Amino acid sequence: MAARKPPKVSFRWWIDRQIDQARARGEFDDLPGTGKPLPKPTGNDAATDWVLREVKKGGHDTKALLPPALALKREVQDLPETLAAERTEARVREVVADLNERIRQAYLNHHTGPPLTVALVDVEEAVQDWRRSRAAS
Repeated sequence: MAARKPPKVSFRWWIDRQIDQARARGEFDDLPGTGKPLPKPTGNDAATDWVLREVKKGGHDTKALLPPALALKREVQDLPETLAAERTEARVREVVADLNERIRQAYLNHHTGPPLTVALVDVEEAVQDWRRSRAAS
């Protein structure tokens, strides 16, 4: 058994060191399955892989498969690109207001899936960014 991690040493460094030492001692030699491909997924993993393959094959966006909390987070990350396609300030405000309303509703109704960690988008800041991006192009 390995000694305890010394204080003031990162876990990552300590674990990497343990692996390097075990490799040097030959503890990973001749493990079952060495050099063979990993087995194909089964059960739920196989179903998930199949769905992802079919959605991609159909040319559809896989974002629709994300849980609501992650979908909203992705939408906020993609917001500058989304707003760049809009022609009017009024439409930019509409898009941001709609997103903010969906974020509010998600906080009110969030029951399952990963935690919701998305903040509301500042409408005025989004409009300013949109104006700057239009002026630059």
